[in-house]
Amino acid sequence: MAGTGNQSRRCGTYYENLAAEYLIQKGFQILHRNFCSQFGEIDLVARQRDYLVFVEVKYRRRGGEHPLEAVDIRKQRRICRTADYYCLRYGYQEDTPCRFDVVGISGDEIIHVEDAFSYAIGYS
Repeated sequence: MAGTGNQSRRCGTYYENLAAEYLIQKGFQILHRNFCSQFGEIDLVARQRDYLVFVEVKYRRRGGEHPLEAVDIRKQRRICRTADYYCLRYGYQEDTPCRFDVVGISGDEIIHVEDAFSYAIGYS
């Protein structure tokens, strides 16, 4: 099973790049890919007009769980904590409008849900 982590990362990178290109075509400016901190990872950080947008990308093969179902409350909290750190690190003010989007990729279908979840913080 050596190398399955690398294979998984390559697969993830492929679909994150696909999502980034899709968002660029919709007028987004990609600021960061795979932003990591001690709190977690955010797949894409983008700008759309006045919004700072934190994007989670999920891919699933056809059948089974829909990719959007994979962003549960625990994942949302992790993304929010990481977004807080991102804003602090890059000097964004508290009044900077932010939102959390999810791009789900299932087979050939790309589904972009803007404002997919609200800011969620807490412990679990």
